[in-house]
Parts: sequence; C-alpha cells; structure tokens
Amino acid sequence: MAFTYAAKKQAATRKTKLFRKDGIKLLLMALPFVIFTIAFSYVPLFGWIYAFFDYRPGIPLDQTPFIGLENFRNMLSDTRMGPVLINTLALSLLSILTAPIPLLFAIMLSEVKTEWFKRLVQTVSTLPNYISWIIVFSLAFSMFSTEGAVNSIMTKMGIPGAPVDVLGNFDRVWTVQTLLLLWKSVGWSAIIYLAAIVGIDAEQYDAAKVDGAGRFRMIWHITLPSIMPTFIVLLLLSVSNLLSAGFEQYLVFSNVMIADRIEVLDLYVYRLGLVTGDYSYSTAVGIFKTLISVLLLFTVNALSKKVRGQSII
Repeated sequence: MAFTYAAKKQAATRKTKLFRKDGIKLLLMALPFVIFTIAFSYVPLFGWIYAFFDYRPGIPLDQTPFIGLENFRNMLSDTRMGPVLINTLALSLLSILTAPIPLLFAIMLSEVKTEWFKRLVQTVSTLPNYISWIIVFSLAFSMFSTEGAVNSIMTKMGIPGAPVDVLGNFDRVWTVQTLLLLWKSVGWSAIIYLAAIVGIDAEQYDAAKVDGAGRFRMIWHITLPSIMPTFIVLLLLSVSNLLSAGFEQYLVFSNVMIADRIEVLDLYVYRLGLVTGDYSYSTAVGIFKTLISVLLLFTVNALSKKVRGQSII
C-alpha cells in the first residue's frame, strides 16, 4: 500500500514537472508576440499625455503650457467632427449590413462537391485580402476612371451616359467603397465560417438524409444554426469597432471631389497630426475614439452575455 502511494506520488510529481517544462516552452514561444503587443499597443498609450498640453514639436514637454481638457472641449465646437463621425458611422454600418455575405458565400462553397473547383474558388476569393490598398486603387483606377477600361468599352459601344465617373461620384462614394471592401475581404472572412462548418457533426446530416431532408433543408436546419453563434460573435465585435471604419482604403481613394464624403475618423486624426501638425488635438480625438470603442466593446459583451448566456471576452 505504501509502495503504491509512493509510486503515485512520484508519477504525479513527474507529471507536474513535465507540465511546468511544457508551460515554460509555450511561454517562451509566446514571448515575442507579447513583447510586440506591449511595444505597439500599450507603450504608445503614454503619448496620451500630449492631449493635455499645448504641444509644439521641438519644445520639451516640461516647458509646454498645460491646457487640461481644452482639446476635448474643442471637439464640441469642431465643425468637421460632425461630418467625419457621420462618414465613419455610415461606412461602418454599411460594412455591418454586408456581414451576412461571407457567411452565405461559405455555405455555398461548402456545398460544392468538386474539390479542385472548391479550392480554386477559395484561393481566388481569398487572394484580394493579401493585395495592398494601393494596388487595389491602381486596379480600380485603371478599370473605373473616366478613361479606364470600363468607360472605354461603354463609349465604343455607344452606351448612353458614358463615361461614368465611378471613383469621383460624391453621391455613390459610400456604396463604391463598401463594394470594394466586400470584394477584398469576403473570401478571407468566409474562412472562419468554413472552419465552423467543418466542425459540424456529420451524423446530423446523415440523420437528416435518412429522414428525407434535401440540401436546402439541411442548410436551413443544421448548417445555419450551427454557425450562427460564430456569426453573432463576429457581428458584435464589428459593432464594438464602429468607429474604426479603416484608414488605408479611404486615404488612397480620397480625392478632391469626394474628400468630404470619405473622410473617416482615423483619416481625420492622421491629417490633424501629420498634415497640419496639431499633435495635441489629434491625440485628444484619438483618445475619444478609443474610449468610445472600449465602451462599445463592453456594451456588446454585456449584451452577448444577456442574450447568449456567455460573453465574448
């Protein structure tokens, strides 16, 4: 009996040491990513102090006048803040409205039985995610500018209304940018749903076939309910990023004709800080955006806990 107890204790000690050794290895593997996150996500938070000073480049901070919350009060009287917020919210809401499209694309792709065709479609649809927005702008300009390929074909065919200025249309800029973002991200976003579909128990489909269910009914009663929790989590995360409409896309597509319609909050902060040199005020606007985003995140997390019974963070 004593021998058995000693053997069990020795085995438990050996197992604990093994877990500790594996834990140290995993920690060392994660350490570069932790350092990267701290360096680029948390260390810059010390720069928030500039929002409370009338900072000018070249003047030490201890010799800079302290202005307290004046920059935050200036946001209330900033005539550009209203249109910028409207642009940001409109583009974010349009992106949220198109959120079901990657889900539907993933379902349709999962129903394809020809493996080589499925891989081809998935590769082609995912490829735009790896193309920079500068290249996307170059392609869009060569295709849809007034002298681009599409307008040239329309003009030669004698189609009325040609040429059409797609990239400089003030009234259609939100629609055009949403379609471009959808084209670039739909394949990449569908990967998450494809992974969720693969994880569905195949016995459910076998049982449905025995009961005489067709493909549409199996999709409606098995596939959709199974991946809906994934969709809800991603949708709630999109809501929490409501003020993060993007930056690179609207920077490269901005021009004189649509500048007032495409300027989002991130682009506005960039222009305040690096173009006009108003570092203090741009920092205050960035703090405002961050605090609202954190508030939205905790709000949707509480909503998720109340509706789904579990939180997302």
